[in-house]
Amino acid sequence: MLKAIDYFCGGGGMSLGLQKAGIRVLAGIDNDERVKATYTFNHPDSKFILRDISSIEPRFLAAELNLKTRDDDLLMVGCSPCQYWSLLNTDKSKSKQTAFLLEFFQKHVEFFLPGYVLIENVPGLNSRNESPLLKFKAFLNSLGYKFDDGVINCNDYDVPQKRMRYVLLASRLGTVTLPPPSKKARLVLRDAIGDNKTLNPIPAGHIDHTGNYHSSTKLSAINLKRIQATPHDGGNRLAWKNNSELQLNAYKGKDDYFRDVYARLFWNKPAPTITTKFISYSNGRFGHPTQDRALSVREGAKLQSFPNNYKILAKSILDAARIIGNAVPPNMACALGKQLLRTHNGKC
Repeated sequence: MLKAIDYFCGGGGMSLGLQKAGIRVLAGIDNDERVKATYTFNHPDSKFILRDISSIEPRFLAAELNLKTRDDDLLMVGCSPCQYWSLLNTDKSKSKQTAFLLEFFQKHVEFFLPGYVLIENVPGLNSRNESPLLKFKAFLNSLGYKFDDGVINCNDYDVPQKRMRYVLLASRLGTVTLPPPSKKARLVLRDAIGDNKTLNPIPAGHIDHTGNYHSSTKLSAINLKRIQATPHDGGNRLAWKNNSELQLNAYKGKDDYFRDVYARLFWNKPAPTITTKFISYSNGRFGHPTQDRALSVREGAKLQSFPNNYKILAKSILDAARIIGNAVPPNMACALGKQLLRTHNGKC
């Protein structure tokens, strides 16, 4: 049976997917205390280590988790924070300190020499000239690892959103390939959040006290008017471009730009990439298709393929959205885990 260490585990999306695949997750490691409650509640059989990888010596982990080197059954997973390498317009100065965490992960791989290695990140990690990825691939080659890597769409792996991710699977034991796309029909928004039996209609600013976190952010008076004037099921800001009260000065004469800002989602299309800002109507196509609000925390979680019983434990709706938006979609993680198990069992 494969066992895994989930570095940069966040709220536990990768851990959940690997467990669904049949892989035992020994521990999740993260330096963000805000994810601890969510991870430990949902993964009671996995140890949570609240540490920065740059401060963790591999020998400490070996003793803490009773690990040995050159364990053919060990999978090491590194999904380091990705904002610096993202192609989105994020503040790179704030995320630069996390840009080269892959190098610390490499130190652990070199010490343990696990049977398998899994990397997941934004496509930019694979395309930026200054990325540490080329060095990491050369490092894997030098140790005799075989690997397959590429950019995949999470929608091809039972996730109801278009989310492009760079993935690398490596094996010290032989060849390995990325999993083929799912044979199932591609999921769309309606498949995830169209069931009012579990997601009752709510207004903007609703606070869910049931523990389900079907909570939404409050809209300003002007933004409430804007979304009310936006056609259902995919409408965008062009519907009110000639309304002097609603039109934004920044977008005057720019009808062909930023059409997803202040827009509603489509029922019959996959959601766009769920970012940490998915609860904000003004930060992308995150308006509900028919209700006058942005997506709720629980809706975002479902679009990331988290099950209804996965608890999001956070002190604020912003922290909850950060946990969800930064997560690895569990269904995609499950597909990766199953592929590694097939490889390990000689079925690939």
